[in-house]
Amino acid sequence: MNAHELKLKEGDAAPAFSAVTNGGGQISLAELTGKHVILYFYPRDDTPGCTKEACAFRDHFAGFKKKGAVVLGVSTDPVKAHDKFVAKFKLPFTLLADEDKQIVEAYGAWGQKSFMGRKYLGTHRVTFLIGPDGRIKKIWPQVKPEEHAAEVLAAL
Repeated sequence: MNAHELKLKEGDAAPAFSAVTNGGGQISLAELTGKHVILYFYPRDDTPGCTKEACAFRDHFAGFKKKGAVVLGVSTDPVKAHDKFVAKFKLPFTLLADEDKQIVEAYGAWGQKSFMGRKYLGTHRVTFLIGPDGRIKKIWPQVKPEEHAAEVLAAL
């Protein structure tokens, strides 16, 4: 897998967003000012890599909470899929339904991928750590699903 070319750099202002969430809620980046926000993009609910990554964030969630950080997962799946995913794996954090792809495109997480020789458009597995000031503190452009949450926690 080749590293996805990102538009944003560390130090840039994080693009503003507002989205519907699992459980029928709504969230925007503006209402999280003053907190560290872990914004992680993943391809699909309930697929092997995405499940490993989500469960790792779940298993480290107490550590994120202790540091006052907010964990947000983003995919282009609908709210209904998010609700099932959250229930099945008891995920304690919020999932954003980016069905119109505004967030994945603003953060440069949407683009060409290839799987078994087939090229298609999809969400890249990339994570942004947004500081309390709304600026991007760190970007992980390539993620190993099972180890990633621990890396992010260590960076906090």
